Amino acid sequence: MKKSSQNLKVEVSVIIVNYNTGNFLKKCVDSIVKSTNNLRNPVCEIIIVDNASNDQSANFKGSFKLIKNADNPGFSRANNQAIKISQGNYILLLNPDTEIKGGTVSKLLQFAKIHKNAGVVVPKLLNSDGTVQDSVMPLPTLYRAISEFWFNKKIYSRYVPRVVLPTVIESAIMAAFLITPQTLQKVGLLDERYFMYFEDLDYCRRVKKTDLEVYYLPTALVVHHQGVSGKSVAGEQWRRLIPGSKIYHGLFGHWLINFVIWISQKLK
Repeated sequence: MKKSSQNLKVEVSVIIVNYNTGNFLKKCVDSIVKSTNNLRNPVCEIIIVDNASNDQSANFKGSFKLIKNADNPGFSRANNQAIKISQGNYILLLNPDTEIKGGTVSKLLQFAKIHKNAGVVVPKLLNSDGTVQDSVMPLPTLYRAISEFWFNKKIYSRYVPRVVLPTVIESAIMAAFLITPQTLQKVGLLDERYFMYFEDLDYCRRVKKTDLEVYYLPTALVVHHQGVSGKSVAGEQWRRLIPGSKIYHGLFGHWLINFVIWISQKLK
């Protein structure tokens, strides 16, 4: 996916997919404005895609483009809607329940420009109480599922990299997710088969199949208010992941991993 030269006046397009998020969305937009005040021309644009919210959360005035969907087409398709009309050289996907700390957008952009092999750059995520959130993930495999759930080797679930310098990772959640222009050209849009969940793993896996890398930048900080609810893949959370898992792993691979997790729960 190649952007035309006339669109390069915008440095970064910040894209937020919203669905009934109450006051979080406005706080997110306000934090973007504050964080990007120091960006010179080229500038930042904000695009909000509202997936048929009924709580009026997207009904406020601000300097952003608003796409209002009549129904909820899913997270991936909504992001793609915005990417297709975006003018930015870089794409920053943000969850509506995030708040960007000062200077974070500039740090992400600067790192991506210097490191030409950067396909995706993600910040350190913080919980509402200031603790560091588990936001980085190994790409899931059957071997890793068996190792963690049967042999207690922590190589499957989310974690926090114990680093102070930028580091290459396998994948991260899409709560704050900078996509570089070379990635848009080589990898393209999100896979719209994923309604919600596993689209982040899928995209990172596609990036890793190119000559590009996914980077974790611990000096860039974003608060992710509701992220604490999504740490475990057990029980109800796992059931919500099933549709995406079937696409990502294939039907047979999904049921094998599901069996591994089911056995581990029975043995507890």
